[in-house]
Amino acid sequence: MASVPSLASTLQQQLADALTAALPDAGTADPLLRRSDRADFQANGILALAKKLKGNPRELASQVTAALPAGDLIKDIEVSGPGFLNITLTDRAIVETLAARAADGDRLGVPPKAAPGTTVIDYAQPNVAKEMHVGHLRSAVIGDAMVQIVEFTGENVVRRHHIGDWGTQFGMLIQYLFEHPDELRHGGDQADGEAAMSSLNRVYKASRVLFDSDEEFKARSRDRVVALQAGDPETLAHWQRFVDESKIYFYSVFDKLDMEIDDPDIVGESGYNDMLEETCRILEETGVAVRSEGALCVFFDDVKGPDGNPVPLIVKKTNGGYGYAATDLSAIRDRVRNLKADTLLYVVDARQSLHFKMVFETARRAGWLNDDVKAHQLAFGTVLGKDGKPFKTREGTTVRLEDLLDEAVERATAVVREKAEKVGLSEEEIVENGRYVGVGAVKYADLSTSAVRDYKFDLDQMVSLNGDTSVYLQYAYARIRSILRKAGDAKPAAHPELDLAPAERALGLHLDQFGAVLEEVAEGYEPHKLAAYLYQLASHLTTFYDQCQVLSDENPAEVVENRLFLVELTARTLHQGMKLLGIRTPERL
Repeated sequence: MASVPSLASTLQQQLADALTAALPDAGTADPLLRRSDRADFQANGILALAKKLKGNPRELASQVTAALPAGDLIKDIEVSGPGFLNITLTDRAIVETLAARAADGDRLGVPPKAAPGTTVIDYAQPNVAKEMHVGHLRSAVIGDAMVQIVEFTGENVVRRHHIGDWGTQFGMLIQYLFEHPDELRHGGDQADGEAAMSSLNRVYKASRVLFDSDEEFKARSRDRVVALQAGDPETLAHWQRFVDESKIYFYSVFDKLDMEIDDPDIVGESGYNDMLEETCRILEETGVAVRSEGALCVFFDDVKGPDGNPVPLIVKKTNGGYGYAATDLSAIRDRVRNLKADTLLYVVDARQSLHFKMVFETARRAGWLNDDVKAHQLAFGTVLGKDGKPFKTREGTTVRLEDLLDEAVERATAVVREKAEKVGLSEEEIVENGRYVGVGAVKYADLSTSAVRDYKFDLDQMVSLNGDTSVYLQYAYARIRSILRKAGDAKPAAHPELDLAPAERALGLHLDQFGAVLEEVAEGYEPHKLAAYLYQLASHLTTFYDQCQVLSDENPAEVVENRLFLVELTARTLHQGMKLLGIRTPERL
């Protein structure tokens, strides 16, 4: 594993050293380096220094330029305006740095964190005995991408799926199953996801009708809740049947989403039952929570209702039942104490932001969160229809997640089939690629939008070959693989001695930013920035194709090899970046 410093970081260091050497009175100064359309980079830090040192900025800029070391990195440096430095790098430095990245396998020279910690990521939170709908999409897709990205940085990641598997609604379901024991049985065959959900729906509807019409059944259901919470073995066994049946369904949906979910990672609300009483006791004894009208509450100066009165976080209700807050606070205790987490990341709907703000503040007051152990909500917005309103079916009901994925795959398969004959794809490849393109389109549309914003679900746009779509990126990758197959005896090889065309330089400089982008994405929990980087990479590639023919008998062998090297590294970067977003890159499309 070879960590490769980016060209920007190497240049930044040389500039910082030159600033210190030329202007010792300045202390440690930031050159304020950024990409520029006038050169490769522009450094703007001298203007602020000149004000501080009461000097002429252009003179100071000339002193800094003179202090820069001679070497292979900088080709040209120009003092512009009030002391700005426009810097052009050598072609040799670009190619040599990319060659070092190419030699580093899948990591592409991206260094792992120097001091990795443990991050628990809470995402994909379906409810037992309920269908997953479009609202579950974002938590699953954003969470899965953050798991891959944070793990790639070297962090130890613990996945947690906090499923809704507890509460009063189970009294009704379990009681119905006691009285109709065959309702969740399947013949000799293992049920698939659809059959499992169908059984659960049937039980839910039938039990709801009884509950609403039969007072005696309602009373028995309420007694059953008490038995469940008291840990009655027979009641728990019936409850477990609902959980197991739901998991068959969950796994089938996650499989369609091309996501891996492992059983040990599913720790639902029930997993924290044994901790609830102790959590409440600690909060009350430490004075973090107080009794108010019989309930155990935590109050906040900045959380007030429309009437101006404080709105508390209710940890334990007046009737002795526990609120969501008790479970969430117990989960924090478990994750910090037992999983040794120093970062907790919750991928949860923005509409729950106030709840989590109050939960995190309560945990801080209790000492479970502090300067060394932090919690963050990666809040996400709503999925909207083309009309800009929350996404619903024509009947006004919530869209089933499975239906949405099936339609995306169907549309994508049609797009793949149109070009299949030209590429020579078999029926099996058309079906497989249709799935990868369809699911990729849904994921990318989500991930290319800043999580906190709402986004419009428009399948026509998602599976388009043009514009900022995953299909555009997948075709860019497949096109490179096609070129590499056609290259015959010519092999990718870096040639630092060659002069680069402008499109080659632009592609090379963008490739070199991969590690810096990943670091920013992982630190800020912003997967849309990785999606934007990959789209720009594919756009640079398109310009490169237009201006630089890769396989040409008219070009010297070393030019062909160097261009094959550039496109091959682009393919590997696209593949790795898409993989981190949970999207496949088919070899042929």
